[in-house]
Amino acid sequence: MNLLIKSATILDPGSPFHQQIADILIENGVITRIADDIEADAELVDAEGKYVSPGFFDLNCNIGELGLETKEDIKSGTRAAAAGGFTGLAMMPNTANPVHSKAEVEYLINRSKNNLVDVYPLGTISHKREGKDLAEMYDMYLSGAKAFTDGNRPVQDAGLMERALLYAQGFDAMVFSYPEDTAIAGKAKVNEGEISTLLGMKGIPSLAEELMIARDLYLAEYTVSKIHFSTISTARSVELIREAKRKGLEVTCDVAAHHLVLTDEALLGFDSQYKVKPPLRTKDDVKALIKGLKDGTIDAIVSQHTPHEIEFKDVEFEVAAYGMVGFQTALPIALKAGLPVELLVEKLAINPREILGVEVPVIAEGEKANLVLFDVDAEWEYNSKSNLSKSVNSPFIGDTLKGKVLLTYNNQQLSK
Repeated sequence: MNLLIKSATILDPGSPFHQQIADILIENGVITRIADDIEADAELVDAEGKYVSPGFFDLNCNIGELGLETKEDIKSGTRAAAAGGFTGLAMMPNTANPVHSKAEVEYLINRSKNNLVDVYPLGTISHKREGKDLAEMYDMYLSGAKAFTDGNRPVQDAGLMERALLYAQGFDAMVFSYPEDTAIAGKAKVNEGEISTLLGMKGIPSLAEELMIARDLYLAEYTVSKIHFSTISTARSVELIREAKRKGLEVTCDVAAHHLVLTDEALLGFDSQYKVKPPLRTKDDVKALIKGLKDGTIDAIVSQHTPHEIEFKDVEFEVAAYGMVGFQTALPIALKAGLPVELLVEKLAINPREILGVEVPVIAEGEKANLVLFDVDAEWEYNSKSNLSKSVNSPFIGDTLKGKVLLTYNNQQLSK
């Protein structure tokens, strides 16, 4: 398929056409020409007043395969991801059969071949995500796993995390840390503070996250290793990582899009759609997260897409599952947080790939076309019809959102 995108504003810091308005001609999956007033036999897309950037890349998403396909499978998950502007995904190993050996990695890579969205399975740090013994990390790396994490289970054993950092260092792989001290977090479901008191619920103190970040920063410094923190959520976490970067540690981190606009005040109605992990925090935490994105402390924004069947959410708050679907809402939520569009491209498209060690697409002549076209001013209703995930667990269902993905293109495939 040949495609001609007319009068688009190009946002790509790696491109010679960055911040320029031009036509983009794509032929057989390659950008063959970028210029003014191109004429060609191709499908025409009017992009005046709209932005083209490299396709977004999600560092944290959950798709049900293997074993939880009723929540989401690769076909439905990548369809929703493409609708949200993502052309690349790092899949968490939080599946019924954890991704803890090369067999699971190879299966997922083969299942996702010939897809518009590039899929990168993440392997577990520990066998079966049990936090006891190291998984077959090197074998998984050779099979295509780019990084290792126990997903939404923190590695409680400091010795195991130290060994994982040292082992991954030998083949230049990345270790992702989900920072939560479970001994402190306990069985609480919400952020500890005024709202948890009003709700009469035991809270998770921010200390549970911050203590684990401090521990893993010490381990990374001791082992001279690089480390990435997934979905940080507190002001003190931002400060700890900011200070570590000043010291020269190889540390990166990301934040879930919903943590940039939602606070624990949303829980006053006991709506389980707002039940996420890490929990929604305070207004001060939200301000600190946004500041951290702007000053470079926080490197990436993730969807933390976590689909669930209705019976896991349409229950009492206390027993409801954590998480919300987020592929299609990541862009409008990030825009709602007030972030400049150039910064969003950096946090959604460029930095995530650099962190994972994946080639960053470039919008330039002769390059493979991997891009997204979006309109920051367009409004659309997110409802059961426009939602392309198998699951509908989102507090934004029924809302009119501002900021719309118009098309994604990758691997000679178009989604719009």
